[in-house]
Amino acid sequence: MTEIGAGVDETGRLVRDDAGFLLQRDLGGAYRLVLLRVPVDLVEKRVRVRGFHAGGGIVEADGVAPA
Repeated sequence: MTEIGAGVDETGRLVRDDAGFLLQRDLGGAYRLVLLRVPVDLVEKRVRVRGFHAGGGIVEADGVAPA
């Protein structure tokens, strides 16, 4: 299990749902993303997310960019 505050640098597919955004990880599983900016141009595309674990499968994203 990953510790709260641990760094995240992952790639996967950015998905939007009713609650916000998810990263469907290349390594399997998904993270719910907390984002300051809404990356609508990157939805359903492969992206790289950097940020920090907030616990409970949530990542506070510092950035989302094309992978």
